[in-house]
Formats: sequence, structure tokens, C-alpha cells
Amino acid sequence: MNTSNKFVITINRELGSGGKTVAKLLAQKLGVPYYDKSHLQSVEDKEGLNEEKIENLKSKKRTWWPDLKRLVELDGGFAVSIYDNLPNYAVPEKNDTDQKFRMEQEILKGIVDAESCVVAGRCSFVTFKDHPNHLHIWIQSPMECRVERVMKKKGIASKAEAEKFIKEVDQLCDDYAKRHTGVRRYDPRHYDLVISMQDKTEEEAVDLILKYIG
Repeated sequence: MNTSNKFVITINRELGSGGKTVAKLLAQKLGVPYYDKSHLQSVEDKEGLNEEKIENLKSKKRTWWPDLKRLVELDGGFAVSIYDNLPNYAVPEKNDTDQKFRMEQEILKGIVDAESCVVAGRCSFVTFKDHPNHLHIWIQSPMECRVERVMKKKGIASKAEAEKFIKEVDQLCDDYAKRHTGVRRYDPRHYDLVISMQDKTEEEAVDLILKYIG
């Protein structure tokens, strides 16, 4: 991957691995935007987007994302992770219709067509598998480390409950990927770089990625 040209870095991760923090820090280090499900949802909600509206945008202007980004004030910091606002440690509800998936993919393609960026999740490792200047990263961590992190982040007192929550979210994410792309997130062959967060801080993981990029 060459950072002198327009690029996309996709980061998929296990819940509780610290991968989202790594993605955000990496974007900051590289001086490019960071996007995840929350940003896409915010765009959809603010603009009432559907497939027809996106097709209209595409027909009017090949690179339509910059105008839409300004319109929804995406730099205003309103987007948060879907996991941040979950009551207690409830598993997020399924909201993965085929139509919604297609719309998210079109938004992502518009973003990547317009600018370099770091994208977390949303099957982006499949969407941009043929992008000429990409880096696909998988971030994982041992279950005990994930449990500890989720207990701290979500205020869960029991290790058993934290592990149950993690496994339910893992299954939800894996089902999402299999349903919409036919592939499993956990297959390392889909990634250029696999990082274990065991004994690593998020900053150390970012440094490792930057060294890999060169």
C-alpha cells in the first residue's frame, strides 16, 4: 500500500480486542477520516437516504461524497459506536436487511472513491478486496483479555456474563458477514495483516501497522 496515493485501510476486529481504538488512532496518525457503522447510520438518518437517492447522487456527480459529507456535517463528531449506547450489556438488535446492506456499501464506495480513509467493520474487507491501494487488517485478542476489557467498558461484574455477551455479538457479526458476502470474518486469508493484541497496547498496534506500511 502506498500512502502517497488514495488508499483505504479496513480494520475488522473481535469485540473487546481494542480494534476500534486502533482504527481511530491509525486514522489520526495518517491524517485521514475514520468511518464505521455509526457514521453510515448517521448519514442515512440525517438525509433519509435510500437506494434511489444514492443512484440519483451518483448519476449527477461521479464523486458525490464530499458534498454529502459537508451537508450532514460529518466532521461535527456526532457519530458514536453502536455499542457505546447499549443499555447495560444488551446485544444489538439485528438490522441487517439486504437493502440496508446494499445502501451502506454504496455509501462506503462513494467515500473511498473520494478520499483516503480508515474503515472499521461493515464487511469492508470484502467490499474493497480488489481496490488497487488497500490494506486489510484483522485484530484479535485472547478471550480472557476481551472479557476483561468488556467488563471494564460495559460495567459488567461477572466474567461469565461478559463472555456470554461477547459470544453473542461475535455470532451476530459472523452471521452478518456470511449472509451478505458468503464469507467468514475469521478466515485470515481475507487479510493482509493479522494482529494479536495480547501484551500490546493500542498505540503499539498502530506503530506495528505503520511499520508494516513502511
